[in-house]
Amino acid sequence: MTTPTASATAPDAPDGSIAAKGYAHPEALVSTAWVAEHLDDPAVRLLESDEDVLLYDLGHVPGAQKIDWHADLNDPVVRDYVDRAQFEALVRRLGIDASHTVVFYGDKNNWWATYAFWVFRLFGFANLRVMDGGRTKWEQEGRPMTDARPSFPPTTYVAAERDDAPIRAFMDDVRAHLGRGGRLIDVRSPQEFTGERTHMPEYPQEGTLRGGHIPTARNVPWARAANPDGTFKTAAELRAIYEGEAGLEPSADVVAYCRIGERSSHTWFVLTYLLGYEGVRNYDGSWTEWGNAVRAPIETGPARPRSAPNASPDAVPNAAEGAR
Repeated sequence: MTTPTASATAPDAPDGSIAAKGYAHPEALVSTAWVAEHLDDPAVRLLESDEDVLLYDLGHVPGAQKIDWHADLNDPVVRDYVDRAQFEALVRRLGIDASHTVVFYGDKNNWWATYAFWVFRLFGFANLRVMDGGRTKWEQEGRPMTDARPSFPPTTYVAAERDDAPIRAFMDDVRAHLGRGGRLIDVRSPQEFTGERTHMPEYPQEGTLRGGHIPTARNVPWARAANPDGTFKTAAELRAIYEGEAGLEPSADVVAYCRIGERSSHTWFVLTYLLGYEGVRNYDGSWTEWGNAVRAPIETGPARPRSAPNASPDAVPNAAEGAR
């Protein structure tokens, strides 16, 4: 796993508010103060990625451009992300090349900002940051907002081929991971995890046929990693959650999942960049795939004690109960 490299415009050392939190890779974050100081920096590009794609038009950080997670990052036909040519076209249109430091931010604890960050990493884009606190903190601090859309000259950026393997898991990968006794983190709500409901609270049903969770998964709702102001909790607080409660360890191979991979991309970011785990993948098929797959093993209720690795994913308890 390759972590971001510092660019000439990024701070040589993170500012005190970031460094004091004890993260493994503090260079992956910048503060709202740092962004405010770099609003006119030609080597920085700000990208806003929100769950509510209309928020940008109501006001955004000066100089920021909009990423529509649905239209810009996903293939319009196949359930997959954009390919190399589509990604190149997006980055060129945004006036970005490999020399720029790209800073993502968004609503709801940077939920969709980390999702966009993850997609950019599929193509090996290195100079990526997240603005700690996102829109919430920027607005709470009374910092400037605008409805003006910036325009930058298009670039001739050339992307690497998309490389899913290091940070993305497919269903067959998850089955193999399960058979090896790999660690699974389900970042959905407790009600989704137990099977009481098949969709996010206060969100519409998305067509999942079965409720529950992948056997042996531990439930750590994604938003537990954030403070009320949208900033990330300290490394010590995060370790208490993911290691003290969920039993993870930095050397573990971990697969995170949710319903379509957006909430779990936030947890992927936390484990990879803030806690320094090197073997974390995001299963973006997540529950909308697993919960609809014929005979996929499912457990309901609270998490069960972990057992020894299975020789085959078909040997996992409840494999024959997927019709629940």
